[in-house]
Amino acid sequence: MFGLEPHVLLLLLACLIAACAFEFVNGFHDTANAVATVIYTNALRPWVAVVWSAFWNFIGVFAGGISVAMGIVYLLPVESLVDQNVYHGIAMVGALIIGAIIWNVGTWYYGLPSSSSHALIGSILGVGIAFSFLPDSQNSAVNWSKAGETGLALLIGPLFGFSLTIIMMFLLKRFVKTKAIFREPHKRKPPPVWIRLILIATCTLVSFFHGSNDGQKGVGLIMLILIGIVPTYFALDHTKNPLDMRDSLLKIEQVMSKVNPAELSPADQKALVEIKAQTDGLDAIFAGKTNVQDLPQDARFQIRKGILLTANRAKALLGSDKVSLSTADRATYDDAIKNMKTFTDYAPSWVLLIVSLSLGLGTMIGWQRIVKTIGERIGKEHLTYAQGASSELVAATMIGVSTAYGLPSSTTHVLSSAIAGSMVANRGIKNLNPQMVRNIALAWVLTLPVTMFLSGGLFLLFRALL
Repeated sequence: MFGLEPHVLLLLLACLIAACAFEFVNGFHDTANAVATVIYTNALRPWVAVVWSAFWNFIGVFAGGISVAMGIVYLLPVESLVDQNVYHGIAMVGALIIGAIIWNVGTWYYGLPSSSSHALIGSILGVGIAFSFLPDSQNSAVNWSKAGETGLALLIGPLFGFSLTIIMMFLLKRFVKTKAIFREPHKRKPPPVWIRLILIATCTLVSFFHGSNDGQKGVGLIMLILIGIVPTYFALDHTKNPLDMRDSLLKIEQVMSKVNPAELSPADQKALVEIKAQTDGLDAIFAGKTNVQDLPQDARFQIRKGILLTANRAKALLGSDKVSLSTADRATYDDAIKNMKTFTDYAPSWVLLIVSLSLGLGTMIGWQRIVKTIGERIGKEHLTYAQGASSELVAATMIGVSTAYGLPSSTTHVLSSAIAGSMVANRGIKNLNPQMVRNIALAWVLTLPVTMFLSGGLFLLFRALL
């Protein structure tokens, strides 16, 4: 299978199983946030809530597209990290998965709503940074531009969640006359029907958007594994004919030929030369080929590498104010590179399926610890119907917007911040439980550095052993 030796194939399967385990842990670690309010307010029985949430997580993975998944893939420039030694790819993906799982299980055990998104991203960055320390490393092993976008999205989400929930609670108090929604839920009675429907609706939205965002991270993780270990088979979308991109390649070459090197800075001139080298390399691969079968199997990864390096360098070059191109030429380039990236930005349907199943099954296990923290420990008072509904509505909106823009979002951070905002809206900052808030904040602060250290250390260890 894939032309791999039996023991390498077993290592690949082990990495895929570990990725599914990460997504399984993500299910019971993060999705507990989605069911916390409906369980805590007796809107749904626990087993009904977790099955319902698992179903909508499953749907969300399939409906969410792959933009967030590709954001995860592009945190590491795999085209620079991957070499002819398949064990190096195994060391890379094994280290980042194990580092993320260790942190996730540890924080779940102590009932801390820590972010699986931060754990995964920290692990990826840790591997990239560790790679930079290797003697034969010549390129930056972290896409810092993408990492910056990701970090900003993860930082802004909780701030908006906290602030918007305070505003939402203010509006509810101002315009809703029914006082029942501001009272502590009865321990054995379900809420009034209309409140119950709202709580179920918000639980559904958070579950769906969690699947569409966090599920995509699992898809991205598996694509990292496949591209890192079996690049000749998964570098390009098998449902497309690579020869069909030649027209787009020609358009890119025509646009780049209109760039005047004399107007550019030395750095931009170098980038232009590198872009031409990449497009010439792609031309050489396609030369004389009339059928996809004419392409050598290992040429697929070279095509992927050429596309992505061309796109990255051209993006920087065309962003320079020294480049004088017409709007039409820039539009031609954008359309051409967008078409070429459809060959690299993909995920097989079976990857979506196994991520969906792993996330859905994980949702139905181990939710109790996080639910208790969300419902009782963030604030000094018990969560009310209004607080639960407003927090989840804000969280669902924030996660949905992040998914639409292809940015990763932390369900845990957004919802926990929203719950804290609802507590502050009731009785001010003194209504927060300082010890639990400190513990959660400490987990948030430590997630990135700890997972970076774990995965980076494991990567260097595995590279030395394999």
